Amino acid sequence: MKQRIDPIIEEIHETRREIAQRFDCDVHRISEDARRRQSSEGRPLWQPKSANQAMHASGDGGRIQNG
Repeated sequence: MKQRIDPIIEEIHETRREIAQRFDCDVHRISEDARRRQSSEGRPLWQPKSANQAMHASGDGGRIQNG
Protein backbone atom coordinates (compact mmCIF):
# COMPACT_ATOMS: atom_id res chain seq x y z
CA MET A 1 0.00 0.00 0.00
CA LYS A 2 1.41 3.38 -1.02
CA GLN A 3 1.52 5.96 1.77
CA ARG A 4 0.18 9.41 0.93
CA ILE A 5 2.60 12.27 1.54
CA ASP A 6 1.13 15.24 3.39
CA PRO A 7 2.58 18.42 1.82
CA ILE A 8 2.30 20.36 5.09
CA ILE A 9 4.22 17.70 7.02
CA GLU A 10 6.82 17.56 4.25
CA GLU A 11 7.23 21.36 4.46
CA ILE A 12 7.79 21.09 8.22
CA HIS A 13 10.46 18.42 7.67
CA GLU A 14 12.16 20.50 4.97
CA THR A 15 12.23 23.57 7.24
CA ARG A 16 13.72 21.46 10.05
CA ARG A 17 16.41 20.15 7.68
CA GLU A 18 17.26 23.68 6.52
CA ILE A 19 17.56 25.00 10.08
CA ALA A 20 19.69 22.02 11.14
CA GLN A 21 21.99 22.49 8.15
CA ARG A 22 22.35 26.23 8.83
CA PHE A 23 23.68 25.47 12.32
CA ASP A 24 25.65 22.29 11.47
CA CYS A 25 23.04 20.24 13.41
CA ASP A 26 24.18 21.87 16.67
CA VAL A 27 21.13 21.92 18.98
CA HIS A 28 22.76 24.46 21.30
CA ARG A 29 23.34 26.92 18.43
CA ILE A 30 19.79 26.39 17.15
CA SER A 31 18.36 27.07 20.64
CA GLU A 32 20.53 30.14 21.15
CA ASP A 33 19.38 31.56 17.80
CA ALA A 34 15.74 30.93 18.72
CA ARG A 35 16.20 32.69 22.09
CA ARG A 36 17.95 35.62 20.39
CA ARG A 37 15.14 35.99 17.83
CA GLN A 38 12.43 35.77 20.51
CA SER A 39 14.18 38.38 22.61
CA SER A 40 14.68 40.78 19.70
CA GLU A 41 10.99 40.48 18.80
CA GLY A 42 9.90 41.39 22.32
CA ARG A 43 8.39 37.98 23.01
CA PRO A 44 8.39 36.73 26.60
CA LEU A 45 11.12 34.17 27.31
CA TRP A 46 10.54 31.18 29.58
CA GLN A 47 13.06 30.97 32.39
CA PRO A 48 13.18 27.87 34.60
CA LYS A 49 12.94 28.49 38.35
CA SER A 50 16.00 26.29 38.92
CA ALA A 51 18.45 24.17 36.97
CA ASN A 52 17.71 20.51 36.33
CA GLN A 53 18.72 18.30 39.21
CA ALA A 54 19.11 14.55 39.69
CA MET A 55 15.91 12.77 40.70
CA HIS A 56 17.73 10.71 43.34
CA ALA A 57 20.08 11.96 46.02
CA SER A 58 22.66 9.43 44.82
CA GLY A 59 22.80 11.22 41.48
CA ASP A 60 22.66 7.89 39.63
CA GLY A 61 19.60 8.91 37.62
CA GLY A 62 17.44 6.21 39.19
CA ARG A 63 19.37 3.21 37.88
CA ILE A 64 18.71 -0.04 39.68
CA GLN A 65 21.84 -1.57 41.13
CA ASN A 66 22.24 -5.35 41.17
CA GLY A 67 23.41 -7.06 44.28
